[in-house]
Amino acid sequence: MKFSIKPCLRLSAVCLTALTACAAVSAEKEPWQQAEATEVWKPVPAKVSVSAAGVPSDATVLFDGADLDAWESANDDSSAPWVIKGDVLVTNPKSGDIRTKQDFCDVQLHIEWQSPAEKDMEGLEGQGRGNSGVFFQERYEIQVLDSFGGDTYVNGQAGSVYKQHIPLVNATKSLNDWNVYDIIYMAPEFNDAGKLLEPAYVTVLHNGVLVQNHVEIKGPTAWIGHPPYEAHGCAPLRLQDHGNPAKFRNIWVRPL
Repeated sequence: MKFSIKPCLRLSAVCLTALTACAAVSAEKEPWQQAEATEVWKPVPAKVSVSAAGVPSDATVLFDGADLDAWESANDDSSAPWVIKGDVLVTNPKSGDIRTKQDFCDVQLHIEWQSPAEKDMEGLEGQGRGNSGVFFQERYEIQVLDSFGGDTYVNGQAGSVYKQHIPLVNATKSLNDWNVYDIIYMAPEFNDAGKLLEPAYVTVLHNGVLVQNHVEIKGPTAWIGHPPYEAHGCAPLRLQDHGNPAKFRNIWVRPL
């Protein structure tokens, strides 16, 4: 059997000629023309401005000191039973949690909080020192607590994903100072049959310090045990009444 290499040589020559031509064309382009090949022009990001108070123009303001129109009682959908003192929202102990009227999924949340004054915490220790919490989708809690002067279990201190993740550091300020949470929350995803496809994740900056770095939320946060995920959709943000007069201000959220 005879085998001719001529067709192969002809094909190789054609390929070589084509590559040479491409290289020549590329070489003829100016650097700025070559750079255009990796430029992306669309979609154009929306412009967002930030107010003097630090609120982005595309944010939903949940509390700015004026009223509680964005909130309701988590018990019965009635008016939020907490009180406004000056421009500060104060828990009304034993009145119950409050929640937003609006549902949310993925969000960026900004919230400022302060523990009660020392005189209001006389004799209180651990989880009794200004305990409250920020719940995403009414299920997943970032703890609010005086962790500057009080001791407690570390997966229940300020900045923790309650009973799931210890904060990387303790960035809590003293009782006379305001604490700031900036939180990026990504909601869990479920299929039509209710099976979990993707767990929730959260990143928390406490007073500008990273304390939770895109950690996986393992299910609803609970005082006892580790409840499994149950399928749900977007849901309200909830603030906890734990029987202590915790304070909040400057609350806004950006749906992502």
